[in-house]
Amino acid sequence: MAKERVTDIVERLALPIVEAEHVELVDVEYKKEGTNWYLRVFIDKPEGVDIDDCSRVSEQLSEQLDIVDPIPNAYFLEVSSPGAERPLKKPADYVRAIGEHVHISLYEPLDGQKTFEGILCNYDESVLELEIRVKTRTNRLEIPTEKIAQARLAVEM
Repeated sequence: MAKERVTDIVERLALPIVEAEHVELVDVEYKKEGTNWYLRVFIDKPEGVDIDDCSRVSEQLSEQLDIVDPIPNAYFLEVSSPGAERPLKKPADYVRAIGEHVHISLYEPLDGQKTFEGILCNYDESVLELEIRVKTRTNRLEIPTEKIAQARLAVEM
């Protein structure tokens, strides 16, 4: 059996906590920056999270992490909002983002490009439709979801 990833364990521990706090678990990251390890948990809710939401989730999650102890080395736990450029990971994230300005990065080029920004017009589990502006024209582009490396909301400039 494959060893379970730290992020999967943390997600499993965090889900009941965020549900009880009426917030959404957006993402979990575990990464090394310089000589330090960071465990980042991103939460959100429709009206946005505040410092009290982050604090409550952090305290409860910290207790669970101390009990389960899935991380052998020292790390910093950070619980925060994903910010204005929230990642799109789950199908529900894409559906919620329909009509919003998004940034899409691909694993391989499509029409000679690997990144696109535009309005997300439609989404299903196999393809998304993006409305992009090219100079004075507006075009619609279909992107197969298996080609998407990363997607996020984007602040329109």
